[in-house]
Amino acid sequence: MPPTAEKPPNENTGHPRRWAILGVLVISLLVVVLDNTILNVALRTLADPVHGLGASQGELEWSINSYTLVFAGLLFTFGVLGDRAGRRRMLLIGLVIFGLASLLSAYAQSPAQLIAARALMGIGGAAIMPATLSIISNVFDPRERGRAIGMWAGAVGLAVAIGPVLGGLLLEHFWWGSVFLINVPIVALGVLLVALLVPESRDPAPGRIDVFGVLLSVVGLVTLTYGIIDGGEHGFGRPLVWAAILGGLGVLAWFVRYERRSSHPSLDVRLFRVPRFAAPVAMIGLVFFAAMGVMFFSSFYLQLVRGYSPLETGLLFLPFAVAQLVFAPRSATMVRRYGARAVSAVGLMLTAVALSAYAFVGAATPIWLVLVFFFLQGAGMANIMPPATESIMASLPREKAGVGSAVSNTIRQVAAALGVAVIGSVLAAGYRGAIGPALADLPPTAREAAGESIAGAYAVAEQLGPAAPGLVAAADDAFVSAMHWSAVLAALVAAAGVLVALRWMPGRPGTAAPVPVGEPELAGAA
Repeated sequence: MPPTAEKPPNENTGHPRRWAILGVLVISLLVVVLDNTILNVALRTLADPVHGLGASQGELEWSINSYTLVFAGLLFTFGVLGDRAGRRRMLLIGLVIFGLASLLSAYAQSPAQLIAARALMGIGGAAIMPATLSIISNVFDPRERGRAIGMWAGAVGLAVAIGPVLGGLLLEHFWWGSVFLINVPIVALGVLLVALLVPESRDPAPGRIDVFGVLLSVVGLVTLTYGIIDGGEHGFGRPLVWAAILGGLGVLAWFVRYERRSSHPSLDVRLFRVPRFAAPVAMIGLVFFAAMGVMFFSSFYLQLVRGYSPLETGLLFLPFAVAQLVFAPRSATMVRRYGARAVSAVGLMLTAVALSAYAFVGAATPIWLVLVFFFLQGAGMANIMPPATESIMASLPREKAGVGSAVSNTIRQVAAALGVAVIGSVLAAGYRGAIGPALADLPPTAREAAGESIAGAYAVAEQLGPAAPGLVAAADDAFVSAMHWSAVLAALVAAAGVLVALRWMPGRPGTAAPVPVGEPELAGAA
């Protein structure tokens, strides 16, 4: 029986220390999200054979991808296990693993060691992320949960934006390993505060563990994510890539079929027939596909086409963070006043407008205008994540919070990887097509390197000097042209999210009831 059935309607059913607990969870979350962005500014240093590890381009990509692959593949599993074994316990285990892996990454002696340590960090991150959101749902009264989730989402946006700034500052004063070592004291503080403040919670009637279902979800997600990442790195024209993508989708289809027939499913797939659950999950996937793809190429645009340093690039992302901090905590109030449908639709429209604006950005566009686009994107996404996440979590009783958290975060990570891969592939194809005529007179090796990427063209221009006149300008023009097409694709994907919000998201508060998970009536919900 829900707590509100035994207590006066006006009595707050949240934990007495819920706001302090939220602060602890934000600290735990920051370290995971920071690590998704902080490494980007260290890539050039890691490639340096004197001051770094002498990593090749492929090794640099896998130092990022090994984390994403493991993180996305295990998010759902750890969300399910946290509901059963205890969310506080899972959070502590995740923090310890993440801290140890950060230490190993900081002192890695070879690119292979760094890739392995980053994969271990992905395991820790996958245990931390769903636990934070499910604990929020457990310790907050439903009337305050939207505000708490807004602050949680604001912390995510802040961490995404300050990661490059922090990384740039560390690299100016310390060696490359400092971008990983900074995690260790934050993790130590998080472990101490979690142990002192966060209460344990779990599903009171978990039943049997769906071992086979969990294995299917892991195999399907890891295989699919591997195909997406490998396709983005080497192209989607190889049979291995499509074998991984189609194989992963096939295993996930098997997982859905198995879960529908299981007497003790780890995920009640009937939830996806309920608009209040399925619509926000789709919105999150669409917006992160679009936004992460654009953030991928905007970093190259700022550092290469515009010539900003890694630290300056990080600082230029601050308007995105400011918008997240300003609007995300206030989105719950907006939802109460106007409804989740209106707030999320407006947020998606703002995001689509901001992303489409890149189709008009050139090499000489005033930088203040680019900052306005960053701010609009941050404001839009700040009003998507809180109502979407609240709608997902409100669809489930508190004891099933880990499932909702895991689904939401898994979709976000997989969509982000797919966005970078697909939009990155469009960018690469557009660049190669546009740069071709400018490479005709170059030696074969230089022509191949300059034709692969704008970074390769800059390296060739530096090596050949006067022997490659106009190569940098041609590379800039080709990249900007390719960026325009990529921005159009991203904006169309975000615009599709608007249609989802208008059609299926709940309206004003009080128009939708929580989903009765596990009851026979759910099977016929639409």
